[in-house]
Amino acid sequence: MRLLPAILVVLCASCPAAAEDDAAALWAALRAGGHVALIRHAATIGGAGDPPGFRLDDCATQRNLTDKGRAQARALGERFRAESVAVGKVVSSQWCRCREIAALMGVDPIEPAPTFNNAFTFRDRVDELTAGAQAIVAAWSGPGTLVVMTHGANIAPLTGVRPEEGGVVVVKAEPARAEKLRVLGQIRER
Repeated sequence: MRLLPAILVVLCASCPAAAEDDAAALWAALRAGGHVALIRHAATIGGAGDPPGFRLDDCATQRNLTDKGRAQARALGERFRAESVAVGKVVSSQWCRCREIAALMGVDPIEPAPTFNNAFTFRDRVDELTAGAQAIVAAWSGPGTLVVMTHGANIAPLTGVRPEEGGVVVVKAEPARAEKLRVLGQIRER
C-alpha cells in the first residue's frame, strides 16, 4: 500500500507521452489509407439535439458550430494536411454542423450519407442507422482514408467510444467481425 502513491505518480507522468504515441500511431494509420476517421462535429452552442421544429434544409433552425467549433474544424483540416492524410472520400450527416466542419476542413467533395444523421434525434432508428454505418465502414478499403462527419450519438453505438466535440475515432474495416470494424483509438482535440 505504501508504494501505491509512487506507482500512481509514475503512471500519471507517463500518460501524456503514451497519449502522444497513440495519436502518432493513429495518424500513421490514417496516412496509410484503408482506414476510417469518424469525426464528431466540432463545438456547437450548448445542449443536445436541435431546437423544436428544426429542418434539415434550413441551417438557421439547427444547433450550429460556434466560433470555437469553426476554429476546431479549420485546425483539424490543417492537421490532416500536416499529417499527409490522403482523403479518399468524405461522407457526412445531412445536419449543417457536420457539413460545415467538412467544408471548413477543406475536404471536398462531401457526399450526404443519411445513415450518419443524428441518432439522438432518430432514437427509434439507432439500430438501423448503426447497421447502415457498419456497412459503409466494412466496405471501405481505400484508396486513402474515408472521412465520416457525424454525431456522438452515432459514433457511440458504432464503436463504444463517445468522442468529445471535434474528436476523431479511427477504425479499420473488418467485415468478418460482428460489428464490421475494429476500433484503433481516439484522437482528441488539442
